[in-house]
Amino acid sequence: MSLKELKIDKTWTLFLDRDGVINHQILNNYVKTIEELKIIDGVPEAVGFFTKLFGRIVIVTNQQGINRGLLTEEQLDALHDYILNLFEMHGGKIDKIYFAPQLATESGYYRKPGVGMGLHAQKDFPEIDFRKSVIIGDSESDIQFGTKLGMKTIMLKNARNISTKADYIFENLQAVATELKNS
Repeated sequence: MSLKELKIDKTWTLFLDRDGVINHQILNNYVKTIEELKIIDGVPEAVGFFTKLFGRIVIVTNQQGINRGLLTEEQLDALHDYILNLFEMHGGKIDKIYFAPQLATESGYYRKPGVGMGLHAQKDFPEIDFRKSVIIGDSESDIQFGTKLGMKTIMLKNARNISTKADYIFENLQAVATELKNS
């Protein structure tokens, strides 16, 4: 099945993971400053295209560095403001960013693969229909999050995700945008 069969329009919502999807992930560490934030090539342009296609775009990101004491919510807000401004310069708009500061060892429903951030987004934007939503991530927890909510799932390739139950697999966000443009 190709993405064109989804018939995506302004009634659809796009959920994006952050680290490994929007910016390069720092393995065994966390992006704490704008200087450490390295946006993946083509992402601002891809988000600009997605803004024309989807009705809503939200980011859902696990950020346990906060509860580990490695960065504050204010530092995270500064990183996210930088990302939002960069996307706006390329015609992109993110409706809201949701983050889970909980540690991976904590059990709870807010941190992915739990569905709390998705339900929070639906509460903020009641028109979100998970059957007309897509999650793009780079980890099994992103795919599990989307599957639990009934979304279509897209996995971006990296060294950690050799096997997956995602509906689609792409190299990067730019490749997803290219596929949708050609649909």
